[in-house]
Amino acid sequence: QVQLVESGGGLVQPGGSLRLSCAASGNTFRINAMGWYRQAPGKQRELVAAITRDVRTTYADSVKGRFTISRDNAKNTLYLQMNSLKPEDTAVYYCAKGIVGAIGYDYWGQGTQVTVSS
Repeated sequence: QVQLVESGGGLVQPGGSLRLSCAASGNTFRINAMGWYRQAPGKQRELVAAITRDVRTTYADSVKGRFTISRDNAKNTLYLQMNSLKPEDTAVYYCAKGIVGAIGYDYWGQGTQVTVSS
């Protein structure tokens, strides 16, 4: 059983920054791909950024150049640095653990709210 706990969300003005963290339980963090998803009201959940076990990263076009995903295997923690935030970035952000040896994610955190508004 894996537990994922996100933190770092909040209210920020347009153009501001936030850093999300996701603390993972267990001792297999280093071998898992990890991802950040978000879901805005009335919209489907979308993949924002992903990072493999060997630190290859991918991003949604809407956040490229503004968001950075990273991981600290020693701390079992996943991060999402979000800069130049826009109102359309407002959503609940979830971290997710990749399925070992397959595409997809099998564990999710409870989510953290990010609101970008003046």
